Amino acid sequence: MAKEASTDYNRRSNFVPQFDVYSLNKRISHLIRTGRVNEAREAFDKVKYRNVVTWNSMISGYIKRRELAKARKLFDEMPERDVVSWNMMISGYFSCGASRDVEEGRYLFDQMPVRDCVSWNTMISGYAKNGRIAQALELFNRMPERNVISWNAMITGFLQNGDVRNALEFYYKMPEHDASSLSALVSGLIQNGKLDKAAKILLECGKRDEQGEDLVNAYNTLIAGYGQKGWIKEARRLFDQIPFYHDKGKEGLGRFERNVVSWNSMIMCYVKANDVVSARELFDQMAERDTFSWNTMIAGYVHVSNMNEASNLFSKMPDPDTLTWNSMISGFSQNGSLDLARDFFERMPQKNLVSWNSIIAGYEKNEHFEGAMKLFTQMQLEGEKHDHQTLSSVLSVSTGLVDLLLGKQVHQLVTKIVIADVTINNSLITMYSRCGGIKEARNIFDEMKLQKDVISWNAMIGGYASHGFAAEALELFKLMKKLKVRPTHITFVAVLNACANAGLVEEGRMQFNSMSSEFGIEPQVEHYASLVDIVGRYGQLEEAMDLINGMPFQPDKSVWGALLGACRAHNNVELAQVAAEALMKLEPESSAPYVLLHNMYADMGQWDDAAKVRLEMEKNKIIKRRGFSRVESS
Repeated sequence: MAKEASTDYNRRSNFVPQFDVYSLNKRISHLIRTGRVNEAREAFDKVKYRNVVTWNSMISGYIKRRELAKARKLFDEMPERDVVSWNMMISGYFSCGASRDVEEGRYLFDQMPVRDCVSWNTMISGYAKNGRIAQALELFNRMPERNVISWNAMITGFLQNGDVRNALEFYYKMPEHDASSLSALVSGLIQNGKLDKAAKILLECGKRDEQGEDLVNAYNTLIAGYGQKGWIKEARRLFDQIPFYHDKGKEGLGRFERNVVSWNSMIMCYVKANDVVSARELFDQMAERDTFSWNTMIAGYVHVSNMNEASNLFSKMPDPDTLTWNSMISGFSQNGSLDLARDFFERMPQKNLVSWNSIIAGYEKNEHFEGAMKLFTQMQLEGEKHDHQTLSSVLSVSTGLVDLLLGKQVHQLVTKIVIADVTINNSLITMYSRCGGIKEARNIFDEMKLQKDVISWNAMIGGYASHGFAAEALELFKLMKKLKVRPTHITFVAVLNACANAGLVEEGRMQFNSMSSEFGIEPQVEHYASLVDIVGRYGQLEEAMDLINGMPFQPDKSVWGALLGACRAHNNVELAQVAAEALMKLEPESSAPYVLLHNMYADMGQWDDAAKVRLEMEKNKIIKRRGFSRVESS
């Protein structure tokens, strides 16, 4: 407990140069606002004279960074505190949410020499947010004087804890409502899935013709809530209930009518449902639009890959912001139009981190790896900082280039710049696995411990399988199942590939069958291709053909390619011809099936048949690839 201000302190404080203290406080506040808390502390420590505002500013900086120990140390050292000092510390403890911190917040509240309404409201909100609604209610009932914030805090608390009945009861008991009361209630009802109840309350408020602007804000909240659920008809019905006046005179201020947020919310509902036609109809009807209106409509066109309309709107937009430019870059990148994406990127008046990430990811997704690396280098030269997404994209580039040295360099950047999350670690595992660094991949996998997700397991199992470590892949899959991590169809692609590489036919059959019987995963075409490869390599060509004939969908080139490769290995010309003809239909311009079938006939001395294949190639104008030596497969 810090000592209260002494008479001696007050006497000496009369001589504090107030202008200097004011300047100091202003500087400390600015440094804290811009995230430079350490610099703020240096300024704080250098001066001899401070007032309570100086101390409070420094404490608030630590609280915002959740450095409660440092905040509390300053709080305890304060020569004089005001009610703001106490309220800040209490709020800081409750914001952390740990049981010990909540108890410490209550201890400070009980020690306060004087409390104001903010003190009580801070406690009530803190208890409610931490699920201690009974303690919040106990304090609410003890409050000497309540205001509208106290009531709103209790209503929000009830709704956060799923108690809709008490929330409604408190709402109707409130002596008065403010601008956030109705919106908070509607938002809470949406979170509890009570959208119909929220609509009923809004209808009641509308009939009473009260709360003009507050009511329309609540309507907008519910429209957005319907949109999140995909209930577009309900959202539109609610939107149509809000009056729309063409006059915009002073007499219209404060009345219940559609505002720009209403239009934007309804347009967003349509965009989320991929109904850009209805969204555009509303957009064209808007009397006035803001930047959000334009960005929502452009994003809608980007989402459905209609870049022509997105470009048309972009050209008409009065003042595109960075978000608009980024949407266009992302849209063109997704469509594979890298030249247009790059053109927009270069013409941007002001780039941000999202701009760089969008263009680098676009190049990476379109497998223009060299271009992605040049952009990353340019990004560094221009002084833009990287984040998780940047590094994840560059790791994918390293994987695409199969460049272990580059991957290791990016890994060093990761350790210096960011704390690797699950996504980054998964990218590292994939990169090392693809580039042959299996030990490094496994080290990262093991270091993730409980952070692993199914992608982590798939990447590591796939890495083992692709490099011929079948035993390790299957052992890891066994551990995955033991730890109750549910496999996906990608997991089984890796497992079946491991069986194929190791010639484990029975294991392959067993794993294939377990997909549906044990995990309810219906095999897809890639799983059939793997099983055809497994039994085909072992010489079970008839079984492979039966598998293909029994597939619930049409086999693709990977399936026929696996069979053709097996036929080549076991000199089965008859089935090879079936597989080759199927591949010729699927890929009419590919020389692979012709060449392999020709070579099989030649190896067996069937020169007439080999000549027929050669004539067929010439007839269909098939050009043999130079240096071709194996069957193409996906």
